[in-house]
Amino acid sequence: MADLSQIVKAYDVRGVVPDQWDETMAELFGAAFAEVTGASAVVVGHDMRPSSPGLAGAFARGAAARGVDVTEIGLCSTDQLYFASGHLGLPGAMFTASHNPAQYNGIKMCRAGAAPVGQDTGLAEIRALVEGWLEAGAPEPAAAPGTVTRRDVLKDYAAHLRSLVDLSGIRRLKVVVDAGNGMGGHTVPTVFDGLPIDLNAMYFELDGTFPNHEANPLDPKNLVDLQARVRETGADIGLAFDGDADRCFVIDGNGDPVSPSAITALVAARELAKHPGGTVIHNLITSWSVPEVVKECGGTPVRTRVGHSFIKQEMARTGAIFGGEHSAHYYFRDFWNADTGMLAAMHVLAALGGQSGPLSELVAEYDRYAGSGEINSTVADQAGRTAAVRAAYEGLPGVELDELDGLTVTTADWWFNLRASNTEPLLRLNVEARDEQTVTRVRDEVLAIVRA
Repeated sequence: MADLSQIVKAYDVRGVVPDQWDETMAELFGAAFAEVTGASAVVVGHDMRPSSPGLAGAFARGAAARGVDVTEIGLCSTDQLYFASGHLGLPGAMFTASHNPAQYNGIKMCRAGAAPVGQDTGLAEIRALVEGWLEAGAPEPAAAPGTVTRRDVLKDYAAHLRSLVDLSGIRRLKVVVDAGNGMGGHTVPTVFDGLPIDLNAMYFELDGTFPNHEANPLDPKNLVDLQARVRETGADIGLAFDGDADRCFVIDGNGDPVSPSAITALVAARELAKHPGGTVIHNLITSWSVPEVVKECGGTPVRTRVGHSFIKQEMARTGAIFGGEHSAHYYFRDFWNADTGMLAAMHVLAALGGQSGPLSELVAEYDRYAGSGEINSTVADQAGRTAAVRAAYEGLPGVELDELDGLTVTTADWWFNLRASNTEPLLRLNVEARDEQTVTRVRDEVLAIVRA
């Protein structure tokens, strides 16, 4: 039997090799999803990985066997699935392993209106049902099975995004997009069609074997081709989407990456212009720039833990208009509190095309501090090494500690966060300071303790 503790994680199922995750199990997950949500209908989509259509089809059969009507939207990005869930008012399941390598696959699940399915909001129950059925046999089918129908929502998805950000009046922009052979190659042509954009498309062919590079723009080596194309063509901006196209990374006209924190601050300023006094969510390892800009624009910043489910919970609790993470996930109230890299990209294009200067100058006011980026250390005792770091800083004058998510240590001039990975024996360190020299000093001090 597959180890479901490795399959079912905080809010999704992904990162699983094929011998643990097959169509028989996908069918059981479909039945369990139908049971736990209690829905009369659900929507199912999938990415371009070779195993995705079969897994999505099996999930649909499992749900239909429990008497649930299934709308299959076929190939889609994850945010397109969230759109369908919100637009149709249905729970949804997206088959993807996001940015992970080709041999992986899994599910992202949501309730109607793209509300997250988390450990305490259905995921534990789904897991328990599947485990029980694996031991005792599949459930009896419903007396009246549900229907399975196909529906294309791509144009509706594009129209909704374009209703939220008007790009029709911007100056003409040269835009390079690297889809990484992922679902950006499916969504970008329709969303950008007819806009004042000269599109230079890279790796738009849908290919879940990722023949050019991994569809993970968080790794700098996967941005190299895009950076080179931006420089070669004199483009105004480069955009890189991950495999399921729910995240978007931005490259300026010099070919340099733009910090996701700077993008969060830029988009927050634009959303606050539309919704004065609104609340903006940011996780605790985004830059100091984000809450500063939110306050300067008359908004209320709210700091939260890292992760999809925590951001969405805080957005729902506070009625926030927008939320951003260091990992280039961007969440919008106007998009059912769900994350959509495409909508964030459109905000950046609107800001860039609405003035005459280069992107590097535009984002400079939102990128105010020096940062280390995320540094991973393999450790045998995550708790012990974290405790050692805490002991080194606790009680020092001018130093504040908190444990909202891992250990955060803050002074007037710098801060760092040290968090344990949930899935690997890693500690993740992020440092920010007012200058590079201080970042280097604090980074080296902390790593010396972590890696002792």
